[in-house]
Amino acid sequence: MTTAPASSPPGWTARPTVWARWPTRTRMIVLVLAIDLLAALLSCGVIVLNARSAVEVEMKAALANVELLVSDTIDLAQTAPPDTLLQTLRLRVQGLRHVRVAVLDASGTPVPAPSPRPHRHAYEAPPWFVALIAPEARQHDLPIEVQGRRIGTARITTQPRDEIDEVWGYAVFLSLASLFVSLGLLAALYVAFGRVLAPLTQLAEGLTQLERQDYTARLAPPASRELAVIAARFNSVAQALAETRAANRRLNRQLLSAQDDERRATALELHDEFGPCLFALEANAASVVRMAKAESEPDRTKLAQRAGEISAIVGQVQTLNRDLLNRLRPHALGQVPLPDCLVLLLRDFTRRHSGTTFTGTFDGLGAGYGDVTDLTVFRCIQESMTNAVRHGRARNVTVEAREAHDETGAHLTVSIRDDGGGIAPDHRIGLGLSGMRERVEALGGTLTLDNGSPGTVVRIRIPFDLERHEDTSAIPPA
Repeated sequence: MTTAPASSPPGWTARPTVWARWPTRTRMIVLVLAIDLLAALLSCGVIVLNARSAVEVEMKAALANVELLVSDTIDLAQTAPPDTLLQTLRLRVQGLRHVRVAVLDASGTPVPAPSPRPHRHAYEAPPWFVALIAPEARQHDLPIEVQGRRIGTARITTQPRDEIDEVWGYAVFLSLASLFVSLGLLAALYVAFGRVLAPLTQLAEGLTQLERQDYTARLAPPASRELAVIAARFNSVAQALAETRAANRRLNRQLLSAQDDERRATALELHDEFGPCLFALEANAASVVRMAKAESEPDRTKLAQRAGEISAIVGQVQTLNRDLLNRLRPHALGQVPLPDCLVLLLRDFTRRHSGTTFTGTFDGLGAGYGDVTDLTVFRCIQESMTNAVRHGRARNVTVEAREAHDETGAHLTVSIRDDGGGIAPDHRIGLGLSGMRERVEALGGTLTLDNGSPGTVVRIRIPFDLERHEDTSAIPPA
């Protein structure tokens, strides 16, 4: 992976190198091959150094042995004629390894001898290898004397080529053996790396499925413990994503159902409440028109009665309109402090549900915490009190909301307690409760529903920003 340098402009991304674009298995094989080549170079260096030293020692030993051989031959043939001695010596030094001995007579002419069969090694070293190893040639002239008279010379010259050819043959054999071993090792590593990296390939395919929003992808646990942990984590993430998508779909269906229910309730209220009121207004208006068109003078008492009915109907329509707007969106939020809005909410519930007592404590609550937070608190209290009356048949509902500060920061705590029937064992989360939980969790808060023995307790915790709270706390009191 490549990173952008510190001096690069924003948005600059470096292109991956050729090395980074290679597959992981190829890169690992290349690394092993590079290590083998480095080891081969080091081995060649060691072989050359050892060979130079070994050839040098061998040449010294061969030179000493030949000198001893020539001396012994001269000593043993002291009584022989000079020509015979020279021929004998020439035959004895014929075909020696590592040295060449030329026998010269007194005049310096070489003594002829049968041509030896040339010795060829199975591996003849190339010139460059010979130049690396061959030591400097040595030559030594040993006089041949008989009874104190010099009859010739034995000229000894070192010839390291035989030893160098042997070293070259050993190096070739070792190189071929190392090559076959390395090829076998690379083949084994290629197969082994393929088996080890196969789970990573499966992981990449699984991630591609997740990218395509196919959350049914699962990985079989590989034999490697580390990769098995990764596969298990992948399966957990895929399962969580699948559950999240299912939950989102379920919430979307609930949202659509809630919207349809809200529209249906609004349509029914308009039809059942506003329809009769509008019809009554139309009838009273028509009656007033008929009175005005009559030839006789209108009855003022009836006119006043019709006007009073019209005024009452208009008041009823205004009340219905205010309730409907307040259900769709509390108009007081953002205009008056949050505690006053909650007091008005409890007062409205008391008016509409005379058989239940609603009490609230909001002394520790600020003026406002932002539009979304205020609306969430308002809706959660409204829905909880509705559930307490509708499902719990509660006689008393107590609401408490305040600020709290601890090591985790500042947050709002809201509790709605009732003395109703409590939570049934087969209780299922409805649209209202799921909507409350979604609102609270969207703000980073939590909502819990517990049995209150008797009744039910709804506890809500919502974090808030102190700076934002300071900005909204300047709302004037109602």
